[in-house]
Amino acid sequence: MGLFKKIFSSEKKETLDKGLEKTKTSFLSKLGKAVAGKSKVDAEVLDNLEEVLVSSDVGVDTTLKIIDRIEARVSEDKYMGTDELNTILREEIAGLLSQTNVADEIEYSIPDDKKPYVIMVVGVNGVGKTTTIGKLAYQFKKKGLKVVLGAGDTFRAAAIDQLQVWADRVGVPVIKQSMGSDPASVAFDTLSSAVTQNADVVIIDTAGRLHNKVNLMNELSKIKRVMQKVIDGTPHDVLLVLDGSTGQNAFEQAKQFTKATEVTSLAVTKLDGTAKGGVVIGISDQFQIPVKYIGVGEGIEDLQVFNKHEFVDSFFNIN
Repeated sequence: MGLFKKIFSSEKKETLDKGLEKTKTSFLSKLGKAVAGKSKVDAEVLDNLEEVLVSSDVGVDTTLKIIDRIEARVSEDKYMGTDELNTILREEIAGLLSQTNVADEIEYSIPDDKKPYVIMVVGVNGVGKTTTIGKLAYQFKKKGLKVVLGAGDTFRAAAIDQLQVWADRVGVPVIKQSMGSDPASVAFDTLSSAVTQNADVVIIDTAGRLHNKVNLMNELSKIKRVMQKVIDGTPHDVLLVLDGSTGQNAFEQAKQFTKATEVTSLAVTKLDGTAKGGVVIGISDQFQIPVKYIGVGEGIEDLQVFNKHEFVDSFFNIN
């Protein structure tokens, strides 16, 4: 199939298809209405398509970029039938995703020259941050890697407890202090312990507060500085977790966190319970940050490494 090669296992592809079912059904239904009674792509169809993309949470700027590209193709081809629109849209969206997500991640891989590989996880409360950490720990451990977790969200007892539940479930150690402790101190202890244990991966949770961007920025900067006292160049990855079901609100969260700290990758969760999966396309394009993981179900296996080809295939219902 060329660009749309099948490289997922059939089981994971089925999970992805199921997880994006609401998004796909909503999008294709709107797309069908946009071209109803039309045989060629004209200005009216493009206006309708723009409305479809915006209402599917792709985002205004990314939508305009897609429309511009299709307009250019229509102008070049002189005539374009509406029956071609699905394929053309698929190609343009895949093209946008390819600009940021340069290569598909090897499943839960870490660089050979960074041990332990340190991931700092950021995001507001309620987006599925701790659950994502637990599922990541499970996947890394399943690959035979030694994982240590750090309970850096010390402002909520529930966050520490929840991370402990996941650590127990997965069977990995978690370094924690009492509620109200300095998060940077927890990060220091976690990295020190990881070095002693000869761990492969460290995942640090952080507090999910956005009410004061200055405090958030200062706190995350302090955590980074303290980490670097233990292991130079850490964290190796700052993973921002976003709730895909919030649609445009996820854009705002991404905007705030990218201002507060350097975000190097994204995880978009809860895509299975929403018709707002188009947000993945817009966020990836607008922030030029690779989407590394997507959550497409509640099961421990349902955090998937993002594969742009398979995502677009599922989005457009290619079998």
